[in-house]
Amino acid sequence: MSDAVPSSPSVSARMSRQGTRDTAPELAVRKLLHAAGLRYRVNVPVPGMPRRTVDIVFGSAKIAVFLDGCFWHGCPQHATQPKANAEWWRAKLEKNIARDRETTEHLTAAGWTVLRFWEHESAEFVAHTIAEARRVAPSRQRRRA
Repeated sequence: MSDAVPSSPSVSARMSRQGTRDTAPELAVRKLLHAAGLRYRVNVPVPGMPRRTVDIVFGSAKIAVFLDGCFWHGCPQHATQPKANAEWWRAKLEKNIARDRETTEHLTAAGWTVLRFWEHESAEFVAHTIAEARRVAPSRQRRRA
């Protein structure tokens, strides 16, 4: 990344307060999944990748679900590029996209099914797609000694 810095301390402070978990889209999807009888874990660390978490995890089926924000993750439909301090923002957002790609590749290589959705997709569509993936995914059976 370049030597550019955030536009101002106030912008930096405001952006650092942006919620990264339990967002409205995540809560809506989780509510629908729970109502459908599906049980899952939330904000689970990515195995082998420090400081990264999966939004929704079905551990026995090895399904990792990410609900990505349009601005922060570069949605092709809704991403915007800030005009102030454009170079710093461009580098930051590109780094986020590269990190997403690396995380997906890491999990896929470890045998996980990775599902990524944009925050603008309807909760009903997202929950239905997740439920279908969960339905067809083989569960690993626990062995009892």
